[in-house]
Amino acid sequence: MPSPHLPPPFLSRRGFLAASAQAAALGLATATPAHATGDRRPFGRYGSPARRLTPQTLYVDPRGRGDFTTVRSAVTAATGTGRTLVLAPGTYRETVAVDATRTEATWIGASEDPRDVVIVYDNANGTPKPDGSGTYGTTGSATTTVQADGFTARWITFANDWLRADHPDITGTQAVAIKVQGDRSAFTHCRFLGHQDTLYADSTALGVFARQYYAHCYIEGDVDFVFGRATAVYEHCHFRTLNRTDLTAAPYGFVFAPSTAVAHPRGYLVIRSRVSSGAPDACYKLARPWVPGSDPTARPMLTVRDTHLGPGIDAVAPYTDMSAAYPWQNQRFAEYRNTGPGAEVTVPENRPQLTDEQARSATREAYLGDWAPWREGC
Repeated sequence: MPSPHLPPPFLSRRGFLAASAQAAALGLATATPAHATGDRRPFGRYGSPARRLTPQTLYVDPRGRGDFTTVRSAVTAATGTGRTLVLAPGTYRETVAVDATRTEATWIGASEDPRDVVIVYDNANGTPKPDGSGTYGTTGSATTTVQADGFTARWITFANDWLRADHPDITGTQAVAIKVQGDRSAFTHCRFLGHQDTLYADSTALGVFARQYYAHCYIEGDVDFVFGRATAVYEHCHFRTLNRTDLTAAPYGFVFAPSTAVAHPRGYLVIRSRVSSGAPDACYKLARPWVPGSDPTARPMLTVRDTHLGPGIDAVAPYTDMSAAYPWQNQRFAEYRNTGPGAEVTVPENRPQLTDEQARSATREAYLGDWAPWREGC
C-alpha cells in the first residue's frame, strides 16, 4: 500500500494552491507547512550549519537559517560529486537544474513529510521567455531538471502550478514539474504535481540508458502526465487523474505516455500501485504510446501489474493511439493481475496480458539490473 506520507486527494496540488492563495491573502510569504519541524530545528534530525551531517552537506531554508535561502543557489555551490542538500520546510518558488557534473547528489526534505517542502514554478511549453527569444518548450517548462547520475530525493514535492484557465491564449499547455534524465535516479516518498506532462522520466540522449526508481510516490495530472524514454520502475505509487471542467466528453487524458527506444528492452514498469481519479468514471485512458519526431523508430513499452485501477480508467478501451501511424497494438503494452473496476477485461483484445512465464521477467530486479535502490535506504 502507498506510504502514509502520501496525501489524500484533498491535499493534492489543488489543495496546495488553495493553501498558497489563503497564505497570500493573509500576507504570508508562503503556505504554512503541514508538519513543520519547528522554529528551533528547521532541519529536523539532519543537523544544521553548526553541526553538519558531513562536510558535503549543505542546508537550505527560505527563512535564512541555513547556508542558502534557495535551492538553486545551493545547487550552484554543490559542485562535484556526493553532495547532500537538506531542505527546511517551505515553498521554494524557483526553477532548478542539476547538470551532469553534479553526480551522486541527495536531496532530503527535513521534516520527512513531502507536503512541507515544495519546489514549484509556473512555466509552460508556450510561455514566452523574458528575453523574447521564443517560448520555453516542453523541456524548458520544467520546474526541476536532473541530468546527473545517481540522484536521490526523499520527502519533497516537485510541482508546476501553471493552469490552462489562467492562460487561454497559450496553446502549448505542457507544464513539467520535473524532468529526470540521469541513470540511477531514485525518488521515495515524493510528490509530483501538475496537469499535462507532470513527470518527464527520460534520458539525456536517444542512445543513453537511464534507470529510475520511484517508490511510495504520489503523481497527479491529466494529459500524458508520466512520460518519456527512461527505464523506470514505479513501486507502491499512487497515480491520480484530475477532473477537467474544460472538456465535455472523454477522454480527459492519459496516465502514461512512454517513448521507449526500440533498442531498450525495458520501458516503464508499474507494480503494486494504484490509479485513482477525481474525474467521472471511464474518462481516462491508462496509456498511449509516444513516438516523438526525434525518434520515429521508438517502440514504447509499459507493463502495469498487481495494481488497482479505479473506475476512472476506461476498462473497455484503456489504450489509444497518439498517432494513427503508430498504433498502440504495435507497441509493448501489457498487464498482469491488476484489480479494480478499471482493470476488468471486457474486450480481451484491448487488454494484452502477460503469461505467468512472461511475468517472471517483469520485476524491478530485471528492469534495474545491478542497481537495487530499495536496499540503499531510499
